[in-house]
Amino acid sequence: MLAIAYDVFFEVASHLSFSKAAEVLYISQPAVSKQIKKLESELGIALFERQGNTIKLTSSGENLLEYVRQAKSIEKQIQSDIDIIKNQQTAKGELKIGASTTISLYVMPKILSSFRRKYPDVKLLLINRNSENILKALINQEIDMAIIEAHYKINAVHFQPFMRDEIIPVCSKHSPYAKNDLTIKDLKDIPISLRERGSGTHAVLKQNLEAHKVKLGELNVIARLGGTEALKNYLVEDNSIGFLSRLAVKNELQSGILQEVKIKSLKINRKFEFVMRKGEEVAGLTKAFIKEAKSIYNF
Repeated sequence: MLAIAYDVFFEVASHLSFSKAAEVLYISQPAVSKQIKKLESELGIALFERQGNTIKLTSSGENLLEYVRQAKSIEKQIQSDIDIIKNQQTAKGELKIGASTTISLYVMPKILSSFRRKYPDVKLLLINRNSENILKALINQEIDMAIIEAHYKINAVHFQPFMRDEIIPVCSKHSPYAKNDLTIKDLKDIPISLRERGSGTHAVLKQNLEAHKVKLGELNVIARLGGTEALKNYLVEDNSIGFLSRLAVKNELQSGILQEVKIKSLKINRKFEFVMRKGEEVAGLTKAFIKEAKSIYNF
């Protein structure tokens, strides 16, 4: 059957390896080669260029791979919709979600737990990276959906609103800046600690400061830390000021170990959005997950 040949082609094209495809499909390598030859014969085109022990897709092969990806996506959506219509308690499938650090750590646990109670047989995979790398994973088909900050402008994806957040300046309760009211210009002389480049927090801070005619390069940045928790824990021990999501420092503000710094005229708001690849309908498990997330965080 040609359907089998297309499945074999998809795995070979995805891994650019006959042996890896055979391993994934639990068949022999000669069987893989046979299916590829059969498909090339049926279509009358070469799908791969063989160069010694390596292979690469021909232009026709690249086009076919895109069509097969679309077909598999539609098939997955149809099956998810049917399962959900039948009975959400018995719906099966897998949903791969990528989320920026703040969402992964402080928003997703509640949503994932609630979703799992409604769809116990659905396998969930959450990937936590900074916003820039989550977008790359979505475009590269590594995940089904992303949840990141909304300021990115990329033609290959489309956005759907989710929730709002605020980035605030904070410091240790022992910092000399804990009780001070500051101005934006003061930030040029005060020790500042930031998230890594590529993070949504870093990007939205840069954007807002530039609106006030201040560039990040003008700040006295003494440290850059990868990840929200790393920066938060560092600020507890240091005297510098850092910028973090209000969601991320909620408990620390309540306990008093971190304090919000008042900076006149600086208000940094951002929106988180669901992100999907263009051309793919929001349906099945993806649609169900978005509905659940919005029912929990309906602000």
